[in-house]
Amino acid sequence: MNSKTSNNIATGVIYFLVACVLAILVFLLGYILITGIPHVSWHFLTSAAQSFAAGGGIRDQLFNSMYLLVLTLIISFPIALGSGIYLSEYAPDNWVTGVIRTAVEVLSSLPSVVVGLFGFLLFVVNFHMGFSILAGAIALTFFNLPLLTRSIEESLQDVSELQREAGLSLGLSRWKTITGIVLPAALPGILTGIILSAGRVFGEAAALIYTAGQSAPTVNYGDWNPMDSASFLNFMRPAETLAVHIWKVNTEGVTPDAASISSGASAVLIVVILLFNLLARMLGRWLYKRMTATK
Repeated sequence: MNSKTSNNIATGVIYFLVACVLAILVFLLGYILITGIPHVSWHFLTSAAQSFAAGGGIRDQLFNSMYLLVLTLIISFPIALGSGIYLSEYAPDNWVTGVIRTAVEVLSSLPSVVVGLFGFLLFVVNFHMGFSILAGAIALTFFNLPLLTRSIEESLQDVSELQREAGLSLGLSRWKTITGIVLPAALPGILTGIILSAGRVFGEAAALIYTAGQSAPTVNYGDWNPMDSASFLNFMRPAETLAVHIWKVNTEGVTPDAASISSGASAVLIVVILLFNLLARMLGRWLYKRMTATK
């Protein structure tokens, strides 16, 4: 077998594997959307869930998912950004840094149930937070930190060393070089990490069952005071997310239209994740052009 034939066979195998991955992805997304979209309506999106009667919606669960995502990113992103900058730009190449990187990787491999039970014992019970959005956001931070930290670190390391040397040669401080030159150049990779972590937050259920709870109390969407217990912005209230609601409907649901609710909620979850990814990438490209003066 000559080299040309081997190359053609290898190329064909690669194309076949890529086609298999695309086929699986299209099948999963297509099945969820085709079976779920017919059950989605404006009433379904804007009405509260029902425990026993048919015709319930996912208004509160959908908002809780997005609110929890925002709160989780507010907590986890600054920590991950600082950690990534330190590991990439300041950390010495020794065994201590190696231990830190190993600890980050070990944290990313923890099962979600373990993190959920840890959050339940520490935040819900010992810190007396109760089942709340804040407890769920802190628990999800343990999922986000490893992924975000590694993504930011690798994105910073991918920036050419020549750009750092150019900034230093112009008299910029090391910190100004990092914030003004390196970070903008690494923005696409950082944004990818944010999108991946956001998808995990949207789809997480096990950890939130033990921290954010399985109930969605009635809230007042006209009350903008986060300290008010009835406010939709109150982060100390229980909050059933969309992923938890799908699990609950499939396992414990007694409503006559449980299958329709589950299918519709799954389709909405997929659409929300896709829209978030699209908007995040559009915003990332705009910021990258603004910060780097790229046309």
